[in-house]
Amino acid sequence: MYLVITSKPGQFRTETGAGLEPVESYDYLFCGRTKARFVIAELTGDLAATRVRVVDESGEPSVNLVPAKFLERFESVAQARGALRHLTSFGSIDTALVRV
Repeated sequence: MYLVITSKPGQFRTETGAGLEPVESYDYLFCGRTKARFVIAELTGDLAATRVRVVDESGEPSVNLVPAKFLERFESVAQARGALRHLTSFGSIDTALVRV
């Protein structure tokens, strides 16, 4: 099972921990500027116990641990990639997903 986690520079970053293994990372470019980083991570631990660490970078640093069970899950990396393409495509607007 796979999850997509998102970081937005200057706003927040997500971190994988126990039970999540990063598989692929993509920068999302909007009109040539990086707006977000997406990480496709494989769920290797127990869904109920796995947490994604979300660190607020916009002011006073704060940390939240979000249970993975609340995030959308995909059966394959290909399905997760498809969801990212759908999420980041806006007709003829200049957008791109660049693998890092």
